[in-house]
Amino acid sequence: MLAQAKTLVVGLGNPILGDDGVGWRVAEEVARQLADPAVEVDRLALGGLSLMERLIGYDRVIIVDAIQTPGGIVGDVYQLDLRDLPDRSAGHTTAVHDTSLQTALQLGRQMGASLPDDVQIVGIEADRVYEFSEELTPAVATAVPQAVQVVLDLLQLEYGGKG
Repeated sequence: MLAQAKTLVVGLGNPILGDDGVGWRVAEEVARQLADPAVEVDRLALGGLSLMERLIGYDRVIIVDAIQTPGGIVGDVYQLDLRDLPDRSAGHTTAVHDTSLQTALQLGRQMGASLPDDVQIVGIEADRVYEFSEELTPAVATAVPQAVQVVLDLLQLEYGGKG
């Protein structure tokens, strides 16, 4: 029997900044539905080096975050490999006074940290991410179940349907 990869699901964002809290909402629902105690679920408002430190010791990470892309349709859900993203700001994978997650992971590896090679991003196209509110816009709220399903599907791919 093959050993299962140590997996972390991270919902990124700030739950009091409107659509920016969607990563937390998705992570909460994934944790509620997940039947596999081998998968850890966390909610964070960290980026760059701080986020990299949280990923130490995991084989696989799924990051859920609000994103804003040129021409994106609010509420669209994307599933990407971190390697597919440009090495610049993509939601909270970077911070103003920090570095991108890609650069932070490279630095961590150079320092000998045990970091995942498999980092998947589930992004939800957001509208309002800088307004103080605990509410998601309707299109983003409607996308939460779809994003949850994307995460659960990614976990089932790894665990052969046990998720």
